[in-house]
Amino acid sequence: MKKLNEIKLFILDMDGTIYLGDELIEGVITFLRKVESLGSDYIFLTNNSSKNSHDYQEKLKALGIEVSLDKIVTSGEVTAAYLAKMAENEEKNVYVVGTESLKENIEQYNFNIVENTAEKVDYLVLGFDTTLTYQKLWDAHKLINSGVNYIATHPDLVCPLGDNQSMPDCGAMISLLEASTGETPFVVGKPNDIMVEYIADKFNVPRSSLAMVGDRLYTDMKMAHDTKITGILVLSGETKATDLKDVKTQLPDYVFESVKELTDEL
Repeated sequence: MKKLNEIKLFILDMDGTIYLGDELIEGVITFLRKVESLGSDYIFLTNNSSKNSHDYQEKLKALGIEVSLDKIVTSGEVTAAYLAKMAENEEKNVYVVGTESLKENIEQYNFNIVENTAEKVDYLVLGFDTTLTYQKLWDAHKLINSGVNYIATHPDLVCPLGDNQSMPDCGAMISLLEASTGETPFVVGKPNDIMVEYIADKFNVPRSSLAMVGDRLYTDMKMAHDTKITGILVLSGETKATDLKDVKTQLPDYVFESVKELTDEL
């Protein structure tokens, strides 16, 4: 476990850590400035694949955070990069149960997006689809049963919205399709090591100098534990203090009420 002042790159989850819905969590701007003043850096990482880095840049800007595109990483981006490695950069057909933003991520890697199962499909990608229709679910069901390579962007069950509200996320859709097909996908997003590998390579930072700051035990903190990077849990999103009583292993290295309290310890 690294001391907090030894961290070179803070990987910041967004939903539940930086903001809730359309409200910035108290203390975030002060935290970012403190990190910069210490000569360290930060990036934003989200499992939410319904938006791409351009979308998040605009959202963060509206909340008062100006950040370059290269400092925003989404599970959709990492999924697209993973697909490119799998396909060895060959032109392939992908059926996407996801938003237009996710499709844009995938198209950037020389993939063709197909809209119906009558065409040849090489990969099925399931994301957090806020434009979900029954037809998409049915198409995914048919493709999975036909043996198409099946990949999901992340396993989050719900997306927090603030005021103790949430909405069904990609993990809930995975469960639905598992119930109808008996199959589960390869899941790219947190807690998969692929996410840490992608970030360490992209930003040229050794894993020993990385810290994951997030609000979820089963994604953010599990990834930190499994990949041996520092795990910093904040209780401003999904996880509450009472949830820690049931955790026997994979405890986070640090626990704070929010990034505001984390700032005080830097």
